[in-house]
Amino acid sequence: MSANFTQSSAQIRSIVILLVGLILISVFTLNSAFASGDHGHGHEEEEEHIPEGPHGGRLVQEGDFSIEITMAESGIPAEFRVYAYQKDQPIAPNEVQLELLLNRLGNNTDKITFTPEEDYLVSEVSIAEPHSFEVEVHASFNGKNFDWHYDNFTGRTEINDRLLKLSGVQTQTAGSQTLVFIDTLFGIVAPITDKEFNVNAPYAGVIESLNVTIGDSVTKGQVIATVRNSTTLQTYQVISPADGQVTEQFLSLGDNTFNRSLLRISDLSNVWIDLSAFPKNIEKLNLGQKVSIGDDHGDNHSSSHSQHPLFAQSTISYIAPTMTGGHIARVRAVINNKQGHWRPGMHIQAKIETGSKPVPLAVRVDALQTFNDKPAVFIKHGNTFEVRTLTLGDSDGVFVEVLAGLNSDAEYVTENSYLLKADIMKDAAKHVH
Repeated sequence: MSANFTQSSAQIRSIVILLVGLILISVFTLNSAFASGDHGHGHEEEEEHIPEGPHGGRLVQEGDFSIEITMAESGIPAEFRVYAYQKDQPIAPNEVQLELLLNRLGNNTDKITFTPEEDYLVSEVSIAEPHSFEVEVHASFNGKNFDWHYDNFTGRTEINDRLLKLSGVQTQTAGSQTLVFIDTLFGIVAPITDKEFNVNAPYAGVIESLNVTIGDSVTKGQVIATVRNSTTLQTYQVISPADGQVTEQFLSLGDNTFNRSLLRISDLSNVWIDLSAFPKNIEKLNLGQKVSIGDDHGDNHSSSHSQHPLFAQSTISYIAPTMTGGHIARVRAVINNKQGHWRPGMHIQAKIETGSKPVPLAVRVDALQTFNDKPAVFIKHGNTFEVRTLTLGDSDGVFVEVLAGLNSDAEYVTENSYLLKADIMKDAAKHVH
């Protein structure tokens, strides 16, 4: 019985040891998975290791010969500086012949040649932005030729057709534009003063009948009141001197007309647009300039506040020779108002074309993004998009002049470019020269 007990104890110990071993293996495997970032979703792709040389540049090597490619751009136009090594020992730059071909997006290639300087070879031309290209390296040393190829992409991403359609990315071709410069002024609708008439009774008397009131339309010669002469006690009629509308009423039935006007009639078939111009505006304004007039909700062509937005066009007909105490000058335009839409006292805004400028290359303002603290757009070649940092000139608020950084006829992104920026910025820190 003792022997059977001993055998059973040995079997139990073996089972316990086996279970403990399995648990330890499971724990080790689980910890390893978390340490490696594998949480059941598959292994993440390892980042490409880029060999570096002593100066922090990209190192390419064949046998005992190697070269290190760096870029200097702090405070100077960007240039390549290349160091050569034999068995990891520096080689005098005049012993190496070197040429780089930079193959850019759009099948453009820059050929870069070098000259010796100090302990390195320096490119004979500055390197244009973007610093994104396929690099071909062709070197000669001790009668032997060496060739390397690598990608140095920055600010670039690719999107397949399905995702491109879903993203809503839209493009446009960059080209020449005529910038139209606009000043926005605010003002009110006003009646034309020589089209306003105060109606008076020719003889003092008492008003026995008044046929019109404020808001009524009248025609020239229409009887608007009957007055009893205080001297002769005879009645006579007061007629309208012009077509128009009753805009003010000064007397009522039974009032005496002595030295008083009955009412005011205004011809509102045309009205003034009286605008307020500040000193910064006035120097740019001239008679005859085009004026687009609308309500004061911010857009002359549409308004969320009005079911039937008002819009009219005219030209500047008057600029006051003096300014008020508030440093404001009156600027005026005349518009047709036969439909009666423009009512005196109505607040309006006007956009005035103060000038224009043809430019050879421009892009839409709303296409601009910021990349490395510089204004930029994204160009498209097939399914590949790449950033272009720009030097900008004048803008009219819709288009902006491009002075440098973009080729004419480039296809650039106008809508949803922020999606490209978000994708590209993930790799921006990997910009290796």
